[in-house]
Amino acid sequence: PYSIFSGKEKGLIVLIVSAAGFFSSVSTNIYFPALNSIAQEYRVSSTLVNLTITVYLIFQGLAPSFTGSLSDSVGRRPVYAVCFAIYIAANVGLALQRQFAALVVLRCLQSSGSSGTVALGNAVVSDLAGPDERGSYIGYVSLGGVVGLSLGSTLGGVLAQFLGWRSIFWFLTISAAAVVVLIALFMPETARVVVGDGSLAPPRWDRSLWDLLPSTKKRRRDTEPAAPGEEGGTQSPRGSAARRRQFVNPFMTLRICADKEAGVVLLVSGIVFAGYTALVGAIPSQFKARYGFNDLELGLCYLPIGVSAALSSLAVGRALDWNFARHARLLGLSVEQVRQQQQAAGGGANNSGFAVERVRCEVAFPSLALFCAGTAVYGWLLSCRTSVAGPMVTLFVLGFGVNGCYTILSVLLIDVYPRAPATATAANNLVRCWLGAGAAAAIVPMIDSMGPGWAFTLIALLDLLMAPLLWVVMRWGPKWRAERIVAEKASE
Repeated sequence: PYSIFSGKEKGLIVLIVSAAGFFSSVSTNIYFPALNSIAQEYRVSSTLVNLTITVYLIFQGLAPSFTGSLSDSVGRRPVYAVCFAIYIAANVGLALQRQFAALVVLRCLQSSGSSGTVALGNAVVSDLAGPDERGSYIGYVSLGGVVGLSLGSTLGGVLAQFLGWRSIFWFLTISAAAVVVLIALFMPETARVVVGDGSLAPPRWDRSLWDLLPSTKKRRRDTEPAAPGEEGGTQSPRGSAARRRQFVNPFMTLRICADKEAGVVLLVSGIVFAGYTALVGAIPSQFKARYGFNDLELGLCYLPIGVSAALSSLAVGRALDWNFARHARLLGLSVEQVRQQQQAAGGGANNSGFAVERVRCEVAFPSLALFCAGTAVYGWLLSCRTSVAGPMVTLFVLGFGVNGCYTILSVLLIDVYPRAPATATAANNLVRCWLGAGAAAAIVPMIDSMGPGWAFTLIALLDLLMAPLLWVVMRWGPKWRAERIVAEKASE
């Protein structure tokens, strides 16, 4: 089997990882309804207060470059501990600070702590699930982020309206501490470079309550260890330790960005995310100006996006697994045979003609179309000052589309880089968040100069231009991936 963890154990791990991933998205969204209140308290403009979103996204993209590579080398649990220590300290500081400059700096620190949880979550999925079931597991893990997306703004609106915006950060501190307890007690180490398929015992300092159970110890004694860091073969624990010391390289993220196939995928993901960031970042100022909403009402405006994103995570994950099985059947193979061929090829091309790029991108086109159409219509509904029901419906539609794109491209990156899933996700974060930071800074001036209709139409057209790039990945991606794997093996 790909992993010795049982279905129930995988479910518990996914639940904890999903809860940890909640904080990256909620830390952004819970803050949006309070933007107007913060601008009033510090006497700064909407453009300047949006700077706190920009710097958050910059560090959200940068920090996983270090945490991702580290977790691919030393394991997931130690990096979770570092991320949450930074995150909790930053939230305490944000709740107590009294200057706008301190707010900006501490938002950078908060982002550095929370952003690593996304890369770690996708990496844990790669540890537990083979490519034939990876879509569903990514969907389940991303639900934590989606819940943060859907409820974060509403929670932020309630807290800001009735307890003041500083209470937002006390809420994040307490809830993060609760998740730390769950990780410390119940989440085992899953990194294949440390425990292989789960049959190797992690170092004593990296063990949870799960590792101390008699059933876990017996199963590890009775199971032949699989190769740490590989998807087949054998390797000694001592060899895995040597490998850990050798491959701690935060600049691996930049190498992934420079790869031909990954670079195109990252560009598509980044442009789509930038459009989404611009859209949600403009909601407070646009809905307050057009509908006179208070902080609570602004928070409720994000619910349609969150609900549709949750539905999208489940639906698109299942669609990815279904399409994987469909392509296997077309080749006269079982999903297990395809998975074994991909493992034997080390992530490269296999002789059966199975192209994972086509499997994933076929599902991405409808999601991209939904997002583009919804974004353009949303802009013109705002421009025409229609009933608030119109923008709410379009937010639901575009939320389904954008989360579908994100899920699909995240799975594809892990398929392309199965031996460094956290680092690949970190590269995705880097490009997405840095492009999103620019979009967050630019959207208010864009709307002021050309109106919401043309501003969001321009964003939709830019996102639509990503469709031909998906076709490029389908057409040449397998060839580029095979060439990269050959070059990597030659350099070893």
